[in-house]
Amino acid sequence: MIFYEETVESKSLFKGNVTEYVVEKVKLPNGQFAQREIVRHDAASAVIAFTENDEIVLVKQYRKAIESESVEIPAGLLDEEDESGLEAAKRELEEETGYQAEHWSPVTSFYSTPGFTDEYLEIYEAHGLKKVENPLAQDDDENLELIIATYDEAWELYEKGLLRDSKSVFALFYWKMKRLMKKNKDES
Repeated sequence: MIFYEETVESKSLFKGNVTEYVVEKVKLPNGQFAQREIVRHDAASAVIAFTENDEIVLVKQYRKAIESESVEIPAGLLDEEDESGLEAAKRELEEETGYQAEHWSPVTSFYSTPGFTDEYLEIYEAHGLKKVENPLAQDDDENLELIIATYDEAWELYEKGLLRDSKSVFALFYWKMKRLMKKNKDES
């Protein structure tokens, strides 16, 4: 079966700093036509940062799209076309939390919601955290509160509905999986 949709016509409705809203007319494999509404989005990077006491580093901020506070893992857009996801994760960790990390490893990458956007997110794990004396400045439009949470505290934030964005929920389940794997290994 062929799944490809040929773009017949594309119209940009709005182009902002981070996103572009596009409507495309596509030809389906069966010859019929359909309309696709697409949000083009800059690539982003996020970090699951753990302290030496096995706590997770989170930030709290207000998210206008959901009209609510949100507790999340540090994340942000790749600033330059040639910036790597890892470089962006390192920058965002320092900007948003004041920490740098000695050890970095890739965890996963994914399209956040490919039904309507091409936003691509890379997630990294960081250990060996140290506070920076003069960290990179936060973005002008960011108002963040640093939260260092134990495993149980992080799950309480989830249960209260404060930690609900996809990358941070992924981080919680990733942490849970790591703990279960360690427990199983210790019991063997």
